[in-house]
Amino acid sequence: MTGKTSQRVSGRSAACAWPALLLVACGATAEEQGSGALADAGCGPQARYASSVSDYAFGLGQDVGRDRFPELVFGPPKGAGCCQGSTTDVVSLGNGGSVTLGFDAAIVDLAGPDFIVFENAFWVNGDSTQVFAELATVSVSADGAEFVEFPCTAVAPPYGSCAGWHPVYANPDGNDIDPLDPGTAGGDAFDLAEVGLSTARFVRIVDRVDLTGTNGVFDLDAVGIVHAACP
Repeated sequence: MTGKTSQRVSGRSAACAWPALLLVACGATAEEQGSGALADAGCGPQARYASSVSDYAFGLGQDVGRDRFPELVFGPPKGAGCCQGSTTDVVSLGNGGSVTLGFDAAIVDLAGPDFIVFENAFWVNGDSTQVFAELATVSVSADGAEFVEFPCTAVAPPYGSCAGWHPVYANPDGNDIDPLDPGTAGGDAFDLAEVGLSTARFVRIVDRVDLTGTNGVFDLDAVGIVHAACP
């Protein structure tokens, strides 16, 4: 199954026009914003997650969540913890499938991870050495035309700069874990410095076509910006 689309969520273009009570609106202090936000670059909560799909191509195989695409990949993750993968809030890309996400805010390179990709990996039987991983290559772009890839080459754990091998703990529907805190949210965190970019507005995720079985197919939950700058 293949296809291409351009989707946008209404109301998210005003990235910083949020009530002060949300605390992460522009101008809030670091103490007011909490661990997953930045005083020097605080944007409204919705601007910290993907708001558009500029391109996609589903591959063959598992097709979970496609009937609710693209809405399922917008907003925060809904993780199920270490030992079971969520199957209700993800979209399966299919073998070799891909999706390109856009954001109202920009991802900026500051110290540490700058954004997080959330899949539904989990530990088999609760064993952290036995990861049910479904891997994808992540690339980023400032203009939506030229993309730079994070190296995803591993075929056995640890999977390095691949997405899809860390369980997701943050779930606004079920806990208070900050989805934008790389230390507690789970998911796979990426640092723009590793690919030489200072800013990005697009994230492309491509399922590893060379991997099948327990290492495929990639199920996308969400992408969140840790270090964001308002438009």
